[in-house]
Amino acid sequence: MNDDLAIDVRGMTKRFGEHTAVDHVDLQVRQGEICGFLGPNGSGKTTFLRMLCGLLRADDGSGTCLGHDVIHDSEAIKRQVGYMTQRFSFWEDLSIRENLDFVARMYSVKNRRETVRESLERLGLAERRNQLAGQLSGGWKQRLALAACMIHRPKLLLLDEPTAGVDPRARREFWEEIHQLAGQGLTFLITTHYMDEAERCHRLAFILNGKLLTHGTIDEVLERGHLTTWSVGGPDLLRLAGQLRDRPGVEQAVAFGGVLHVSGSDSDALEQAIAPFRKGPHEWRKIESGLEDVFIHLMDVSKGRVSP
Repeated sequence: MNDDLAIDVRGMTKRFGEHTAVDHVDLQVRQGEICGFLGPNGSGKTTFLRMLCGLLRADDGSGTCLGHDVIHDSEAIKRQVGYMTQRFSFWEDLSIRENLDFVARMYSVKNRRETVRESLERLGLAERRNQLAGQLSGGWKQRLALAACMIHRPKLLLLDEPTAGVDPRARREFWEEIHQLAGQGLTFLITTHYMDEAERCHRLAFILNGKLLTHGTIDEVLERGHLTTWSVGGPDLLRLAGQLRDRPGVEQAVAFGGVLHVSGSDSDALEQAIAPFRKGPHEWRKIESGLEDVFIHLMDVSKGRVSP
């Protein structure tokens, strides 16, 4: 066992009847690391989180979470993990303080009142402590949920799309808080659909149809994509995109604001495909592929739409 790893699991598998939701996933996350867990809806992200924290029992696999056996020591893991669900799951007819106090009671937190007071202050909730949870905006509900899943001082936080439906300012403040907590040694596994949030993580893992397609640092993920991308500016980009998508070697032709990203995994074939169009009125510039370009490419490879 590697003592530096908060999560060290191999072959994690979960089946529901004939459907395999998580298919032999290996994942390692170091202590104090923020790992972004990405994938489309239904890819198995939530199921994997629930297996890690002991809410679901894996059908196959082995490893440790916070040093405890992930299959047999689920109760010990639950005491040291905070899990923030996709949907707001606290009591809307209770105040912020009452919600935190209730969760603290469930975990038998020592010095409960003092712990609740400190939690309110740490996440900027003290002035709203008597406000009913049901009256909170999305950003404040998010803060309450984060405070609640940290009330028992866990070592690992599993956050399932925590910023869905939250405005950009609240998302930024949330991520600043996450990085501060990680700097104090707390470990995070966070599911997200936002590429800007993925770029804030130390490491990434990308899952599709229950299978882990890639993992590593951002630079490692981009390098493994083996993708070449051109940025194209100029007139009538929609028409140009339609023409390019039919060319061998072009795997993606996608609008990004006022430009077009044209990508392919075979750089020579891509060069040949775009050559006739580079003589026109458009400005072509080779750029580094982005995470979204790479993830779409990985999805297409997985689905057999393009060759790996």
